[in-house]
Amino acid sequence: MLETPARRRRHARLIATLTKLIGDCAHAAGAVYGPIADAAPEQDGVAVSLLPIVVLSAAAGPRLDAARQEDAGRWPDAVAREETEGQRTFEARCAAAEADQVLADAVLGADEDGPRAPGTVALPTASQSADMALPAISADFLASFQEDPEAAIEMVKTVTATGEFTVGQILDDAVDTAVLAGLMILRGLENPTDPSTAAETCLLAARQFALVVMVASADVAA
Repeated sequence: MLETPARRRRHARLIATLTKLIGDCAHAAGAVYGPIADAAPEQDGVAVSLLPIVVLSAAAGPRLDAARQEDAGRWPDAVAREETEGQRTFEARCAAAEADQVLADAVLGADEDGPRAPGTVALPTASQSADMALPAISADFLASFQEDPEAAIEMVKTVTATGEFTVGQILDDAVDTAVLAGLMILRGLENPTDPSTAAETCLLAARQFALVVMVASADVAA
């Protein structure tokens, strides 16, 4: 069996594409700030180009999708292993969710043979609860990682010690969440009207993509 590749190799094309997008965001913002900086002090109006920002807004998503597909093609064994681990830990997550649901039903007065107690609401199924848990954990990880990466890594170790999730699942979900946030920032630039605001927003997306690079490269030792 092949050894599990380091995360920065497993996601190498994604990381490389993100770094290029960071540069492209800076370039697009420069198409606004550069002409302003070059203009004569007495000049009132300055012609700037919003085209690089518009093009980047449309192209970023497909570029990242292609990068993800290329990474999957380069590491088919790792992809298969990740899918297997996800199925195994899903059973553990469902078991934990079912235990929580049994307890909550008892507290809320639910009865399998009768209607739910007045004033209560139906709880998520076990699989729904398990599916909801991972995004919440990855969101907490991202928030912590931006403040204190070491503390965030320790949180991952604590969570994975229960066997309900793997390190890869948490970090990969965090990557997906952060990528989506960056893409949503750029999507707001499809029809920019104010050049300065568009440039600042583009740089905000670059900051988000830089966060993704750090998370995608993170390896958590046992």
